[in-house]
Amino acid sequence: MQVFRPAQAAPAGAAGPIFVLNSLDANVSVIDPVSFTEIRRLPTGKEPHHLYLTPDEKSIVVANALSDSLTFIDPLTGLVQRTVTEIIDPYHLRFSPDMKWFVTAANRLNHVDLYRWRPADAQPLQLAKRIPASRTPSHLWIDSRSTVVYVSMQDSDELMAIDLATQAPRWKIPVGKMPADIFLTADDRTLLVALTGDQFVECYDVSGAKPQLVKRIKTAAGAHAFRAKGDRRHVFVSNRVANTISLIDTHALAVVDSFAAPGGPDCMELLADGRTLLVSSRWARKLTFIDTTRREVVRQVPVGRSPHGVWTLAHAPRQ
Repeated sequence: MQVFRPAQAAPAGAAGPIFVLNSLDANVSVIDPVSFTEIRRLPTGKEPHHLYLTPDEKSIVVANALSDSLTFIDPLTGLVQRTVTEIIDPYHLRFSPDMKWFVTAANRLNHVDLYRWRPADAQPLQLAKRIPASRTPSHLWIDSRSTVVYVSMQDSDELMAIDLATQAPRWKIPVGKMPADIFLTADDRTLLVALTGDQFVECYDVSGAKPQLVKRIKTAAGAHAFRAKGDRRHVFVSNRVANTISLIDTHALAVVDSFAAPGGPDCMELLADGRTLLVSSRWARKLTFIDTTRREVVRQVPVGRSPHGVWTLAHAPRQ
């Protein structure tokens, strides 16, 4: 098995390979960030859709939805650390910032699972509560205090909040068409909801007992996934149908930039340089590199079928 070793000419901040999930191939493309070539493919379970870098940055966790399993990968070497089974339909996933909780959204089976994290155990995830959800729970976010989980439900056009202390829902509200990814601002006040069935991002004030719709921001058709710019103010959103990416100012709640992104842009990662955006081009079987300063595609790397999640250790801040 090949181990990734950064080349001597690696740019400042290079700390490991780039990982891209190939959902229809049941594997991960491991890409050298210096030569920009795929160095190998790492088998996972069936339908890996999303992955998450743990808050301590010691593992990348791949959720294998159809195999009911998680694959833990070393983000520096690209080697498998462990496989955890009996995790039912993990489509989307999140660790709480304090790493006491691990949460999965069962996209096919309509529930959200709350697990307690015990890393020293042979089975490190202990199910604490299975919470029924409306149709097609899609994406998750956990606030900075590790107290609330937010869940979008794509086919029932709803948003739910779950209290981690009580493991019970706090509230559930209707939202716009086909909500997908969600993003909570750094102050834990404003929750952004991308509407894949429309051309808007909805903004909710979640600081009070009940959420309040503050604004609907027009981006472009198929608003889908978020990635923070790393300055605690701006966030990118991929518009999968329009083949564009919009940059939102979360203070002004307005689009301040937009540029082309080919092939059905989906998940994104921002490199440590703060300007190179990596985009999984879902329909083109490629990882697209976009220079956000020049606002243009600078390269594309062929990967597998239906590339989805993308992460690397050499990343810009998540807020």
